[in-house]
Amino acid sequence: MTASPSSAEGSSGLLDRPKLVLASASPRRLSLLEQIGIVPDAVVSADIDEEPRPGELPRPLAQRLARQKAEHVAAQRTDAALVLGADTVVSVGRRILPKAEDEKTARACLKLLSGRRHKVLTAIVLRPSASWPQGNSCERLVETAVIFHRLTDAQIDALIAQGDWKGKAGGYAIQGAAAAHIRQIGGSYSAVVGLPLFETAQLLRGQPMGKPSGGWIA
Repeated sequence: MTASPSSAEGSSGLLDRPKLVLASASPRRLSLLEQIGIVPDAVVSADIDEEPRPGELPRPLAQRLARQKAEHVAAQRTDAALVLGADTVVSVGRRILPKAEDEKTARACLKLLSGRRHKVLTAIVLRPSASWPQGNSCERLVETAVIFHRLTDAQIDALIAQGDWKGKAGGYAIQGAAAAHIRQIGGSYSAVVGLPLFETAQLLRGQPMGKPSGGWIA
Protein backbone atom coordinates (compact mmCIF):
# COMPACT_ATOMS: atom_id res chain seq x y z
CA MET A 1 0.00 0.00 0.00
CA THR A 2 1.53 3.32 -1.06
CA ALA A 3 1.34 6.37 1.16
CA SER A 4 -0.88 9.20 -0.01
CA PRO A 5 0.59 12.67 -0.48
CA SER A 6 0.67 14.83 2.64
CA SER A 7 -1.83 17.65 2.99
CA ALA A 8 0.91 20.08 2.00
CA GLU A 9 1.25 18.45 -1.41
CA GLY A 10 -0.89 18.59 -4.51
CA SER A 11 -1.92 15.51 -6.47
CA SER A 12 1.27 15.82 -8.53
CA GLY A 13 3.41 15.38 -5.42
CA LEU A 14 4.63 18.97 -5.58
CA LEU A 15 3.97 21.29 -2.69
CA ASP A 16 1.04 23.61 -3.10
CA ARG A 17 1.87 27.25 -3.42
CA PRO A 18 3.93 28.48 -0.45
CA LYS A 19 3.73 31.97 0.96
CA LEU A 20 5.43 34.63 -1.13
CA VAL A 21 7.45 36.99 1.04
CA LEU A 22 8.87 40.29 -0.20
CA ALA A 23 12.13 40.99 1.63
CA SER A 24 11.85 44.74 1.22
CA ALA A 25 10.02 47.58 2.88
CA SER A 26 10.07 49.55 -0.38
CA PRO A 27 6.55 50.71 -1.31
CA ARG A 28 7.73 50.98 -4.93
CA ARG A 29 8.56 47.26 -5.15
CA LEU A 30 5.26 46.31 -3.56
CA SER A 31 3.38 48.55 -5.98
CA LEU A 32 5.25 47.08 -8.96
CA LEU A 33 4.30 43.54 -7.94
CA GLU A 34 0.68 44.59 -7.56
CA GLN A 35 0.85 46.07 -11.05
CA ILE A 36 1.21 42.55 -12.49
CA GLY A 37 -1.34 41.04 -10.14
CA ILE A 38 0.99 39.68 -7.48
CA VAL A 39 0.27 40.46 -3.82
CA PRO A 40 2.85 39.06 -1.40
CA ASP A 41 1.59 37.16 1.62
CA ALA A 42 4.07 39.05 3.77
CA VAL A 43 6.40 42.04 3.51
CA VAL A 44 9.48 41.90 5.74
CA SER A 45 12.30 44.41 5.86
CA ALA A 46 15.68 42.68 5.80
CA ASP A 47 17.93 44.30 8.39
CA ILE A 48 21.35 44.05 6.74
CA ASP A 49 24.36 46.31 6.31
CA GLU A 50 24.10 47.79 2.81
CA GLU A 51 27.44 49.57 2.77
CA PRO A 52 29.75 48.57 -0.10
CA ARG A 53 32.82 46.61 0.88
CA PRO A 54 36.25 48.13 0.13
CA GLY A 55 36.86 47.87 -3.61
CA GLU A 56 33.47 46.30 -4.30
CA LEU A 57 32.12 47.03 -7.78
CA PRO A 58 28.51 47.97 -8.62
CA ARG A 59 27.42 44.65 -10.14
CA PRO A 60 28.71 42.38 -7.33
CA LEU A 61 27.29 44.80 -4.75
CA ALA A 62 23.76 44.62 -6.15
CA GLN A 63 23.95 40.83 -6.36
CA ARG A 64 25.36 40.42 -2.85
CA LEU A 65 22.79 42.66 -1.20
CA ALA A 66 19.85 41.04 -2.98
CA ARG A 67 21.12 37.60 -1.92
CA GLN A 68 21.65 38.67 1.67
CA LYS A 69 18.18 40.17 1.91
CA ALA A 70 16.52 37.03 0.56
CA GLU A 71 18.65 34.65 2.61
CA HIS A 72 18.23 36.66 5.82
CA VAL A 73 14.45 36.57 5.61
CA ALA A 74 14.26 32.98 4.32
CA ALA A 75 16.30 31.80 7.33
CA GLN A 76 13.70 33.30 9.67
CA ARG A 77 10.73 31.54 8.09
CA THR A 78 9.47 28.34 9.70
CA ASP A 79 6.68 27.88 7.16
CA ALA A 80 6.78 26.95 3.47
CA ALA A 81 7.77 30.22 1.85
CA LEU A 82 9.49 31.71 -1.16
CA VAL A 83 11.38 34.92 -0.43
CA LEU A 84 12.00 37.63 -3.02
CA GLY A 85 14.94 39.93 -2.37
CA ALA A 86 16.04 42.84 -4.55
CA ASP A 87 18.59 45.61 -4.58
CA THR A 88 19.25 48.54 -6.90
CA VAL A 89 22.63 50.18 -7.41
CA VAL A 90 23.27 53.32 -9.48
CA SER A 91 26.74 53.75 -10.90
CA VAL A 92 28.80 56.03 -13.10
CA GLY A 93 31.59 53.85 -14.40
CA ARG A 94 32.98 51.98 -11.40
CA ARG A 95 31.71 54.63 -8.99
CA ILE A 96 28.74 53.65 -6.82
CA LEU A 97 26.34 56.49 -6.06
CA PRO A 98 24.84 56.59 -2.57
CA LYS A 99 21.24 56.62 -1.49
CA ALA A 100 20.48 60.29 -0.99
CA GLU A 101 19.42 60.97 2.59
CA ASP A 102 20.03 64.74 2.53
CA GLU A 103 19.89 67.59 0.01
CA LYS A 104 23.67 67.89 -0.22
CA THR A 105 24.03 64.27 -1.32
CA ALA A 106 21.11 64.49 -3.76
CA ARG A 107 22.51 67.65 -5.32
CA ALA A 108 25.96 66.09 -5.72
CA CYS A 109 24.43 63.04 -7.41
CA LEU A 110 22.38 65.12 -9.83
CA LYS A 111 25.38 67.25 -10.77
CA LEU A 112 27.36 64.09 -11.48
CA LEU A 113 24.55 62.56 -13.55
CA SER A 114 23.86 65.76 -15.51
CA GLY A 115 24.43 65.17 -19.23
CA ARG A 116 25.93 61.73 -18.61
CA ARG A 117 25.07 58.13 -19.19
CA HIS A 118 24.86 56.00 -16.07
CA LYS A 119 23.88 52.45 -15.19
CA VAL A 120 21.14 51.19 -12.93
CA LEU A 121 21.79 47.63 -11.77
CA THR A 122 18.93 45.78 -10.13
CA ALA A 123 19.45 42.27 -8.79
CA ILE A 124 16.58 39.97 -7.84
CA VAL A 125 16.88 36.73 -5.87
CA LEU A 126 14.37 34.02 -4.98
CA ARG A 127 15.18 31.81 -1.99
CA PRO A 128 12.86 29.09 -0.65
CA SER A 129 12.64 28.54 3.08
CA ALA A 130 13.85 25.29 4.61
CA SER A 131 10.22 24.14 4.84
CA TRP A 132 9.87 24.32 1.05
CA PRO A 133 12.91 22.41 -0.23
CA GLN A 134 11.29 21.84 -3.63
CA GLY A 135 11.59 25.54 -4.38
CA ASN A 136 14.22 26.80 -6.79
CA SER A 137 16.90 29.23 -5.68
CA CYS A 138 17.48 31.55 -8.60
CA GLU A 139 18.53 35.09 -9.43
CA ARG A 140 18.90 37.65 -12.19
CA LEU A 141 20.76 40.91 -12.66
CA VAL A 142 19.22 43.54 -14.93
CA GLU A 143 21.31 46.41 -16.26
CA THR A 144 19.65 49.55 -17.60
CA ALA A 145 21.34 52.58 -19.14
CA VAL A 146 19.88 55.99 -18.32
CA ILE A 147 20.88 59.38 -19.74
CA PHE A 148 19.97 62.73 -18.24
CA HIS A 149 20.09 65.84 -20.39
CA ARG A 150 22.41 68.56 -19.14
CA LEU A 151 20.77 70.01 -16.05
CA THR A 152 20.87 73.69 -15.21
CA ASP A 153 21.31 74.84 -11.63
CA ALA A 154 17.67 75.96 -11.64
CA GLN A 155 16.53 72.50 -12.77
CA ILE A 156 18.58 70.83 -10.05
CA ASP A 157 17.06 73.23 -7.50
CA ALA A 158 13.58 72.31 -8.72
CA LEU A 159 14.30 68.58 -8.46
CA ILE A 160 15.62 69.03 -4.94
CA ALA A 161 12.51 71.01 -4.00
CA GLN A 162 10.26 68.18 -5.24
CA GLY A 163 11.67 65.94 -2.51
CA ASP A 164 11.16 62.59 -4.21
CA TRP A 165 14.94 61.98 -4.18
CA LYS A 166 14.86 61.04 -0.50
CA GLY A 167 16.20 57.54 0.08
CA LYS A 168 16.74 56.96 -3.64
CA ALA A 169 19.93 55.52 -5.09
CA GLY A 170 21.54 58.18 -7.22
CA GLY A 171 19.38 60.95 -5.77
CA TYR A 172 16.42 60.70 -8.16
CA ALA A 173 13.21 58.79 -8.82
CA ILE A 174 12.56 57.99 -12.48
CA GLN A 175 8.84 57.71 -11.73
CA GLY A 176 8.91 61.22 -10.23
CA ALA A 177 9.96 64.69 -11.30
CA ALA A 178 13.25 63.44 -12.78
CA ALA A 179 11.30 61.88 -15.67
CA ALA A 180 11.14 65.32 -17.30
CA HIS A 181 14.93 65.36 -17.55
CA ILE A 182 15.73 61.83 -18.71
CA ARG A 183 16.57 61.88 -22.40
CA GLN A 184 16.99 58.18 -22.97
CA ILE A 185 16.62 54.83 -21.26
CA GLY A 186 17.92 51.54 -22.56
CA GLY A 187 16.64 48.48 -20.75
CA SER A 188 14.00 47.89 -18.11
CA TYR A 189 12.05 50.88 -16.80
CA SER A 190 10.61 48.88 -13.90
CA ALA A 191 14.14 47.81 -12.90
CA VAL A 192 15.08 51.47 -12.53
CA VAL A 193 12.02 51.99 -10.33
CA GLY A 194 13.17 49.05 -8.21
CA LEU A 195 12.03 45.67 -9.59
CA PRO A 196 12.40 44.26 -13.13
CA LEU A 197 8.91 42.88 -13.67
CA PHE A 198 9.54 40.61 -16.66
CA GLU A 199 12.51 38.92 -15.03
CA THR A 200 10.69 38.60 -11.71
CA ALA A 201 7.70 37.01 -13.43
CA GLN A 202 9.96 34.61 -15.30
CA LEU A 203 11.64 33.44 -12.10
CA LEU A 204 8.26 32.90 -10.46
CA ARG A 205 7.02 30.97 -13.49
CA GLY A 206 10.00 28.65 -13.08
CA GLN A 207 9.02 27.54 -9.58
CA PRO A 208 7.63 23.99 -9.14
CA MET A 209 3.97 24.30 -8.27
CA GLY A 210 1.36 21.66 -7.54
CA LYS A 211 -2.37 21.66 -8.18
CA PRO A 212 -4.82 23.08 -7.38
CA SER A 213 -3.00 26.20 -6.26
CA GLY A 214 -1.00 26.88 -9.40
CA GLY A 215 1.66 29.58 -9.61
CA TRP A 216 1.66 33.27 -8.88
CA ILE A 217 1.43 34.41 -12.48
CA ALA A 218 0.33 32.91 -15.80
